[in-house]
Amino acid sequence: MTENLDAVVVGSGPNGLAAAVTLARAGLSVRVLEGQPTWGGGARTLDLGLADGLVHDVCSAVHPMAWASPFFEAFDLGARGVELRVPEVSFAQPLDGGRAGIAYHDLDRTVERLGVDGDAWRGLLGPLAHGWRDVVAVALGDKRSIPGRALTPGGAAVAARFGAAVLEQGSAAWGRRFRTEEAGALLTGVAAHAISRLPSLAAAGTALLLASLGHAPGGWPLPRGGSGAITAALVDDLREHGGEVVTGHRVGSLADLPRARAYVFDTAPRVVADVFADRLAPRAETALRRFRHGDAAAKVDLVLSGPVPWADPEVGRAGTVHVGGTRAEMARAEADVAAGRHAERPVVLVSDPTVVDPAREVNGLRPLWTYAHVPAGSTRDVTQDVLAQLERFAPGVRDLVVASRCVPAADMAAHDESYVGGDIAGGAVSMWQMVARPTPRLDPYAVGLEGVYLCSASTPPGPGVHGLGGWYAARRVLRREFDVRADPSLAPEPSADAAAR
Repeated sequence: MTENLDAVVVGSGPNGLAAAVTLARAGLSVRVLEGQPTWGGGARTLDLGLADGLVHDVCSAVHPMAWASPFFEAFDLGARGVELRVPEVSFAQPLDGGRAGIAYHDLDRTVERLGVDGDAWRGLLGPLAHGWRDVVAVALGDKRSIPGRALTPGGAAVAARFGAAVLEQGSAAWGRRFRTEEAGALLTGVAAHAISRLPSLAAAGTALLLASLGHAPGGWPLPRGGSGAITAALVDDLREHGGEVVTGHRVGSLADLPRARAYVFDTAPRVVADVFADRLAPRAETALRRFRHGDAAAKVDLVLSGPVPWADPEVGRAGTVHVGGTRAEMARAEADVAAGRHAERPVVLVSDPTVVDPAREVNGLRPLWTYAHVPAGSTRDVTQDVLAQLERFAPGVRDLVVASRCVPAADMAAHDESYVGGDIAGGAVSMWQMVARPTPRLDPYAVGLEGVYLCSASTPPGPGVHGLGGWYAARRVLRREFDVRADPSLAPEPSADAAAR
């Protein structure tokens, strides 16, 4: 590869593709280099060979940020044929004795179901769900800019409510609001997405953002056909604007890069340090290598011969189920993981895509997506740990298992090098690292070397399929490297046939 390009993007996850699309739409020549044989990073849907014709989401499966993200709102997934199907229940939390906390997409139904804690749930999440745009502006910004212009009229009050709620749910005061185990566990299951100690400010921010989106217009949707539909739409648009994706091309040194005016890395920070070690100033290189990765997830893909027999049938309506028991049990489990121990009863995330996408069932078999939280670098096969937790709340589920596959945390990077030690969040989810990731530089996407940028989940706003890290980085590239001041439109362009009509 000796030709000169305008921009090279390393890594084809949602952030890398968002950056590539933005740059290509500005008229630049863009090439995406992906080390894996397939593009998509954490948003891929593949046949794992567990059952004929059955496909599984490799990493991410449920996508509240895909509709709430300002990038994807402008990109308009729906107009590109990506159907985000919204389950009746956004998320659920089964408890012993056949009980469960249920967060319906409909806030009023949730309040009614929670009984004595209904008003407390509404008071905490109702204003945030109503003002979801302002919550997104605060939580999914670049962590360097004041989100004033992004707020709606009256949005400052929503932002203040969000901040106060984070302080409440991220501190010892988190137990004061709810009286029942159902309500407390229901919110804590969402907080556990952070894979960090509970309570914590970062986990509380995660919980309040995601839980509010669960009651907002788009809910917690699953793409018809799987997560790969989202990245396929991005690749299609990139190609339509002259860009290209090269798979099976790992970048480990400068020799692996074609010449270009700008490089954008959708990778872990240490990859940039490795590639440009001879060119980075020592201080900049050290800062990238010091970036701290967090604890991990181990993936267990299951094939079932029927729906999960949850003790509470309402749990079966949920697109996402948080399996971990009570708030106290999940806090203990996450504390064990943070201390480097495997929890006796780990927090497990579960999603059955057939709840909203019946076509994912093939020949009477259905995929079940699960993660278990484990210490970083764990080599443990957690299949039995996951099944034990499922059997606890869904007696008889073991009898439905036709096939299974575990990817231990230590092996997660084999299908996505950004998942260092199984860290699927792109870095430890702490309040400091959410604000200062990857380093405390004024520009979090610049790495200290002209023309080189980082855009992965290790940059603001952090983990999630939102494309914002790529979008924010690409806009900086356009201004600084190409003197392009106007942001290119991301809107779908009418086809030639439609234009003729």
